[in-house]
Amino acid sequence: MAKAGRQGPRASVWLNGEGRRGGRRGGQPSGLDRDRITRVTVRLLDAEGLTGFSMRRLAAELNVTAMSVYWYVDTKDELLELALDAVFGELRHPDPGAGLDWREELRALARENRALLVCHPWLSRLVGTYLNIGPHSLAFSRSVQTVVRRSGLPAHRLTGAISAVFQFVYGYGTIESRFLARVADTGLSPDEYFQDSMRAVTEVPDSAGTIEDAQDIMAARGGDTVAEMLDRDFEFALDLLVAGIDAMVGRD
Repeated sequence: MAKAGRQGPRASVWLNGEGRRGGRRGGQPSGLDRDRITRVTVRLLDAEGLTGFSMRRLAAELNVTAMSVYWYVDTKDELLELALDAVFGELRHPDPGAGLDWREELRALARENRALLVCHPWLSRLVGTYLNIGPHSLAFSRSVQTVVRRSGLPAHRLTGAISAVFQFVYGYGTIESRFLARVADTGLSPDEYFQDSMRAVTEVPDSAGTIEDAQDIMAARGGDTVAEMLDRDFEFALDLLVAGIDAMVGRD
């Protein structure tokens, strides 16, 4: 049976070689494989979140004993790392031969990243918890670096530019996913929830003035639905960041 996982800042399924392990080890139960376990893990995380996930719950979904799962991963953390990298495999990367401008490619990568965070609400918690050095994650990082290099920024500015864009995407996507999860718990649509919340806030004396002052800004933003408002804000903020990179290229 598998040994207990190592602990410490360098502990990772990708550093101990277990992440790339293929077939079953001797004595492992038949009917399971690493890919199937990871797929079911992602499905459970999407449905029930991190708080509802456990190795026992996973084993029940697989119709095996909890001990059977441990023939394939040493710890729950290793399994979460595998799930984290698996969903990064859903990201589409720019086609190097498409001849797109680096700005459009960067926007495309940012949109993909945002959509992934919204689709998998548990993802944002894990991104900062693990080293995130699986093959799919590294492939995404490589695509980002390749695109930003083409902006013309000097090498010592590249990490700052990448951080500006993708820390923004991380924050935006995380808040959006948590908002949508909260809405889902109420049984309302996002638009119904938004309108109900706005009415509730205007009934609070200390808040009514602030909301009234913001009415013209919100009206000018446009968008008939919450989804449209979120998209408009995201796209404009992303344009600001891309324009900022362009401006810094000129300055350097």
